[in-house]
Amino acid sequence: MLRIINAALNNQLFFKIANHTMTVVAIDASYTDPYETDVIVTAPGQTVDVLIKADQPVGSYYMAARPYISVPLPTVIPFDNTTTRGIFAYEGSESNNSVMPTLPDFLDTPTAHKFYTNLTGLAGGPQWVPVPLVVDEHMFVTVGLSTEPCEEINATCPNGQRFSASMNNESFVFPQNASMLEAYYYGRVDGVYTTDFPDNPPIVFDYTNPSLSNVEPLIFAPKSTKVKKLKFNSTVEMVLQNTALQARENHPIHIHGFNFHVLAQGFGNYDAVSDSTKFNLVNPQIRNTIAVPSGGWAVVRFQANNPGVWLVHCHLDVHLPVGLAMAFEVGNGPTPSSTLPPPPSDLPRC
Repeated sequence: MLRIINAALNNQLFFKIANHTMTVVAIDASYTDPYETDVIVTAPGQTVDVLIKADQPVGSYYMAARPYISVPLPTVIPFDNTTTRGIFAYEGSESNNSVMPTLPDFLDTPTAHKFYTNLTGLAGGPQWVPVPLVVDEHMFVTVGLSTEPCEEINATCPNGQRFSASMNNESFVFPQNASMLEAYYYGRVDGVYTTDFPDNPPIVFDYTNPSLSNVEPLIFAPKSTKVKKLKFNSTVEMVLQNTALQARENHPIHIHGFNFHVLAQGFGNYDAVSDSTKFNLVNPQIRNTIAVPSGGWAVVRFQANNPGVWLVHCHLDVHLPVGLAMAFEVGNGPTPSSTLPPPPSDLPRC
């Protein structure tokens, strides 16, 4: 078994082993139905566990990975197009000439989407959690790039705008003077964050239409520190809708503190009537990071059974500091074990 971890900052990665197939048995430490493939795809922070049979002639074979770039031509941003390699060598192999696998093209979205959508959870297996069927909180959250106004016009701020990112047109800012978790615990959230993160985007538009990238009411996102308040044990369903503003891109969204069921994924604008019929409520994959398709959407569902303040953000490192995040404030449960404990006595202070 190999556990493959994407520790990159800004690249999703294709991974293959020359002349070998792999059987995926877990993703993000949750069991899957066995899925046989010759290529896997991982977003930053995701893990994939695979079983490999050493059934090829004795020899030396390269394991290799290189980026999956989801930004379509002609808007591809610069990226490191190198290939990283390791060696899968059989005992008794005397060859120094390792066989190299044929990796997918950098822009091969169909291969990436096939892998991400063909995975299913191991229903009834160890640690399996059935899909909660009654939803308490419905959210439709746009995810993508935006701009923000700046005071000066210079090389980093042409036309009085700078690069930004947002969720539901709110560009997240980390508090500078206080911990959100401590503010919540002590009931002193005023001036640290507000609890009015919107359940829906402020403007409904053609989210995946790239020609709207210059419409200022759509691309300008105000800076804020907003969270969504949740009752303990409530069930949340989030439609994560990618936008084409600035550029279409596959955004890996990570939810701290929770695993979630991935009910469906697709391209284009999410349609609540037709796309909800595609939900897998029997054996969906369970993850903690979902690669929302470029120019598309994903629907996740989870139970808010972990009290505290939990960040939700893009796992592309370049997007977090410019605002592609929000947070959940989850209330305490009825028992000591479901109540947020106090900060430890030796908590370091700045």
